[in-house]
Amino acid sequence: MSGKDVDKTTLDISQPASGKGYDVKISPEESLGERRVRLFKDVVMFLVAVGFAVLIVSLCYATLTSPDTSADEKKWAMSVLSAATGGIIGYLIRR
Repeated sequence: MSGKDVDKTTLDISQPASGKGYDVKISPEESLGERRVRLFKDVVMFLVAVGFAVLIVSLCYATLTSPDTSADEKKWAMSVLSAATGGIIGYLIRR
């Protein structure tokens, strides 16, 4: 039987193809309602995370531009901004 004659919905696990691995996973189907709830939760969590990031960056920026803050406070704000920038770059590069 050639590779073209094989039914793509049938898999003979007693003779796996050489150089190939198989991963079998049994999981329940996700209903439309469950999918909507999961996607809503993901969007809300993303927006909350972006909101916190914007809040932290704006507080650090306000600290850096304020003439009333001390040098130690400005160093702290620069450290936080550097860490946030490194985290964002690391997330985008995914290393």
